[in-house]
Amino acid sequence: MINILEYLENSAEKHPDKIAVEEQSLVITYADFLKSCKSVGSELARNAVNKEPIAVYMEKGIDALCAFFGGVYAGAFYSHISPELPPARIKQMQSVLGAGTVITSAELYSKAEELFPGAAVYRIDALKNSQIDNSLLSEIREKSIDVDPLYLNFTSGTTGVPKGIVVSHRSVIDFIHYFTDIFQIRENDVLANQAPFDFDVSVKDIYSAISTGAKLVIVPRELFSIPQKLIDYLCEKGITTMIWAVSALCLISAFHGLEYRVPETVKKVLFSGETMPYKHLQNWKKHLPEAQFVNLYGPTEITCNCTYHILDTGRDYENGIPIGKPFPNEDVFLLNENDERITQPGVTGEIVVRGTALALGYYYQRDENEKRFTENPLNPAFHDTIYRTGDSGCYNPEHELMFCGRKDHQIKHMGHRIELDEIEKGISAIHGVERCACIFDKEKSRLKGFYVGTIDKTALIAELKKNLPVFMIPGYIRKLEMLPLNKNGKIDRNALSAL
Repeated sequence: MINILEYLENSAEKHPDKIAVEEQSLVITYADFLKSCKSVGSELARNAVNKEPIAVYMEKGIDALCAFFGGVYAGAFYSHISPELPPARIKQMQSVLGAGTVITSAELYSKAEELFPGAAVYRIDALKNSQIDNSLLSEIREKSIDVDPLYLNFTSGTTGVPKGIVVSHRSVIDFIHYFTDIFQIRENDVLANQAPFDFDVSVKDIYSAISTGAKLVIVPRELFSIPQKLIDYLCEKGITTMIWAVSALCLISAFHGLEYRVPETVKKVLFSGETMPYKHLQNWKKHLPEAQFVNLYGPTEITCNCTYHILDTGRDYENGIPIGKPFPNEDVFLLNENDERITQPGVTGEIVVRGTALALGYYYQRDENEKRFTENPLNPAFHDTIYRTGDSGCYNPEHELMFCGRKDHQIKHMGHRIELDEIEKGISAIHGVERCACIFDKEKSRLKGFYVGTIDKTALIAELKKNLPVFMIPGYIRKLEMLPLNKNGKIDRNALSAL
């Protein structure tokens, strides 16, 4: 397989009348989805966008997916730009992306023209009604190769300018092949999409569904602020598979959603993005005892995930859930500060990845590429690219990989080197704490802790003193109704700093 469009074409041939995607009251069959994507692609191709980026500026949904696949039919690669982002951020992203073509909705058309000056702006409703030119689409496909770019996702940059990570067809094909096989995602599955389309968790939803002929159900964003209605939605849609961010799962368990109603059709729960708090995991496992739970790990730069751990029903994970073992065709290992390989348990090093799943790199950022996508120091014989994740890890006695936090989460405080993740783990273990986060104020050299729960601050500090040294206890602790989350569903530490 060379191009991800083969996923769509194969599923449309096998299941033409089956619902491919459901978005609230809207549904589209595989046959109609294919037709719409070809129409979009034909019109774009007539305007010569081959090998160029296309900005998809619209809410996530069926139309956005038509824009994605339509852009790929035209030989381009897509980048989803969420309308929820501040205009200044969108303009920063466009300064990197330089998209000459923008696809948007009728409602956002005028705004798109303002935010993307000089670009050709198309309405998705008009594109979907364009005449299909199969000969033009075939001509483009014949010239495509598997390392052509498929999508570009943005992540924050150290200089304040967002970084665009470009991922190829080959990387997605390689990953999705093993991902759907290991977790047995099949045509009768119903996947609940939680993640925004500009967050790579959604890549697993989209391509797992389209490649297997499964149904993709897009969960309305507003339901994530109403846990009971969210649970009702999962039950009503007969969801079987949840590939969700940890914070989204914790939202349900923290507000006792599973006590209200259990989505009994769910058979697979795969989580990633942050460390899963043990008490929330226990809650989910108690209510779905027959479901398979999987911890996934991996940054955007390696195409979704590079390691996984299928949780053992009878195993105690109170001391941490492994991020596990590498997916097939991925080499994941640890390097120490001298670029020597770590093999012994308990020794911390940087998590490093090599393999087909590596992204093509950062878009127009050669310095960043040279810093993170480097030559393998263990192989002097030939060109061998690795990705340095910036994450710390170690092996447990069973030689499973454990996540030990970000390298930049290690701070120097009161003469001691401290891992913020260790403090968070200590706070999370206390009865009466639902969620927590810890940050370090460099200017004031002060540890700050934030938590959600029923325990009061005085009692929390007293419990911390039983288990943590005084230099690891935050000098500032604040109870919140909810921890702020960023658009990807992770704890927003910048927002906590602003508090």
